[in-house]
Amino acid sequence: MQLSIIVPAYNEEGNIRKIYEAIVKTIKTITYETIFVDDGSSDNTSKELDKIYKLDKTRVRVITFSRNFGKDAAIYAGLEYANGTYTAIIDADMQQNPKYILTMYDFLENNPDYDQVAMTIKKRKHIPFLKKVGGTLFYKLINLLSNTKFKQNASDFRMFRQNVRDAILSLKETNRFSKGITSWIGFKTMYLDYDVESRFSGTTKFNFKKSLDYAIEGITDYSDKPLRLAFTLGVILVILSNIYLIYFIIKSLIIGKILSKYMLVVALIILIGGIQLIFIGIIGKYLFKAFIETKNRPIYIIKRKYGIKK
Repeated sequence: MQLSIIVPAYNEEGNIRKIYEAIVKTIKTITYETIFVDDGSSDNTSKELDKIYKLDKTRVRVITFSRNFGKDAAIYAGLEYANGTYTAIIDADMQQNPKYILTMYDFLENNPDYDQVAMTIKKRKHIPFLKKVGGTLFYKLINLLSNTKFKQNASDFRMFRQNVRDAILSLKETNRFSKGITSWIGFKTMYLDYDVESRFSGTTKFNFKKSLDYAIEGITDYSDKPLRLAFTLGVILVILSNIYLIYFIIKSLIIGKILSKYMLVVALIILIGGIQLIFIGIIGKYLFKAFIETKNRPIYIIKRKYGIKK
């Protein structure tokens, strides 16, 4: 088997047949398998996958989760059951053209010193301004905070060799952030540009709130600087408050009466209290991640699978 193509899908009943047909139309000279991972869809995605499997049992594999575990878990499941010399990941929404799979495959075939190819977004159609700005700020912020460096606009749309797949599978954490994992493991990577196309059907499941949550997960997964910042800021505030207290006492002694600074004191208390609450929340986020990991729960649970030989 030369190639395994992993297609994570969540509520993509209108796109799943189209992405299958596009892959079949594009990949003609390579022996491959397509592993569809239904991430607990609540629409008819599962029924559509049943039809596709019956149509092409030799090349189609289907994994259905018991509930929605997230795209990163779906990718991990696909990797566990992949058999190809190379493994590719592509979204089910038709925004990533399968023609780039051939581009990545040809590059790896002709450049044995490279371990993976990652597609970076060159042009995206109809992206909301707020999401575009947020994405730019996210990469700047996470590269500032983290020792692991992230390529601007790099996507999960990529292809890699078996050594990369084995390295990803060796990381068993429940809190998975695929962009971080593929950056953290290293390996020589070529970044190629691609144009994001319009969705064929439906709307994106990755709205602004989910994008923000995903960004927070990435930052807290790959940086401890927010925790160190909380400690540093706490020290600074203690020093400043003591300086102000000394100033207040000296000034009162000079003029011979207590200064009326109640409103300023109240404002400072509110400011410091607000900062404390923010950083208690940050610490809580890290503690919750540790709590989840200690449970050692499975990354995903399979409801059923078709065409899987392992």
